[in-house]
Amino acid sequence: MCPPPIQKQAALPLLSGHVMRHDRSVHPSVGLPKQDRSRATRERLLEAAVASLAESGWARTTVATVAARAGVSRGAAQHHFPTRGDLVTAAIRHMTEVRLDELRAIVAAPPEGANRTRWALDLLAGLYTSTLFTAALHVWTEAAVDAELRAQVIPLERTLAREAYRLAVTLLDVDADDPRVRTVVSGTLDLARGLGLANVLTDDTRRRSRILDAWAEQLDLALARVSG
Repeated sequence: MCPPPIQKQAALPLLSGHVMRHDRSVHPSVGLPKQDRSRATRERLLEAAVASLAESGWARTTVATVAARAGVSRGAAQHHFPTRGDLVTAAIRHMTEVRLDELRAIVAAPPEGANRTRWALDLLAGLYTSTLFTAALHVWTEAAVDAELRAQVIPLERTLAREAYRLAVTLLDVDADDPRVRTVVSGTLDLARGLGLANVLTDDTRRRSRILDAWAEQLDLALARVSG
């Protein structure tokens, strides 16, 4: 039996709308208590770094260009992040944490009448079709040929993979103690990541939706077999 149709949720924006100017630079914080300014500066740099990576790539994202985009001095930026590697890995980590927290807060349960598996797949695919994923992809590609950056990225990748897995288990509402379930969930995340890569150069929304429809049916069958 085909699952009932669901109303797809809009993808969550990477950055809150009030943070960004129309020219896509980041507003400087004003009116903050003095003790909070350093933290606000750091957060502006992290947001600006992700946006710059996604739009301009690794080569054009430097501490200086990110500082300009964030509206802070280069010296202030280097005080927080001495190297580009420090800046971009901190940015990916921070914005991933923000996005996962948003998802956990918003998606406590699927909409009424929705097929839970299909709903969960849309949200998981959204992790890999976001501005954040595009930014991370530039960093991961550079890390493949830069040993120093790779040393920073590998533990970050492990952390991100672990958190994505935990989110998938929660969304699918499955038994994470069963090794067969763990394999199926990991395979689902690999599929979502691959669909994200297919979306980098062109909008792959329609094809992705058909694939997720088909996978939702197969995933329900697979989870029923391993749980039976």
